[in-house]
Amino acid sequence: MAGTTPEDEREDAPYDATPYLPARGGLPAHRRAAAECRGCPLHADATGTVYGRGEAGARMMLVGEQPGDQEDREGVPFVGPAGRLLFRALAEAGIDEADLYVTNAVKHFKFTREGTGKRRIHKAPNLRETLACRPWLLAELRLIHPELIVTLGATAGRALLGPDFRVGADRGVPRPLPGAGDGTRVVATVHPSAVLRARRREEMYAGLVADLRTAAEAL
Repeated sequence: MAGTTPEDEREDAPYDATPYLPARGGLPAHRRAAAECRGCPLHADATGTVYGRGEAGARMMLVGEQPGDQEDREGVPFVGPAGRLLFRALAEAGIDEADLYVTNAVKHFKFTREGTGKRRIHKAPNLRETLACRPWLLAELRLIHPELIVTLGATAGRALLGPDFRVGADRGVPRPLPGAGDGTRVVATVHPSAVLRARRREEMYAGLVADLRTAAEAL
């Protein structure tokens, strides 16, 4: 029917951001288009789309799960506590921020509200929401064309490596990006937010740095 959009379709229809992607253009055009994405219901409650940051041609691409509360408010990925820990780990691993493009598998913040102040609590995106946003991630891969990708956590790993991906079993080993055929490799590791939540934080942080060093050596 004329004038319908994906959110008007039946509830069991697949979520899909594809209709919102621009037909041409580089990162600026895609960033502008992503701001209007309605490919899944997450846009309704989020402050806005949080697209990736960095330049086309970056040698390494980091992919996280989704924006957090602070990222949603500022419109920039990895500027909250997890982001600060991540960039400290990157520096210890000898990775220059100038060589990075940083993004998330899902571009809108998913949350629940808790307490009298209605504090926004992170809620993991489900498979339909992750798959809906995958066209944006694939477009970023095409535009950046990184030599190596680092996935942070399970959601990012499954978005690029498939549903059987497990962080504990698959982390820290460079492997070809499935379907790429151009030599692009992937190194998986934990999400920095998991480090912040860990009881044995120092040990988990050391593991994150070790995985990032492996990524740096793979370049």
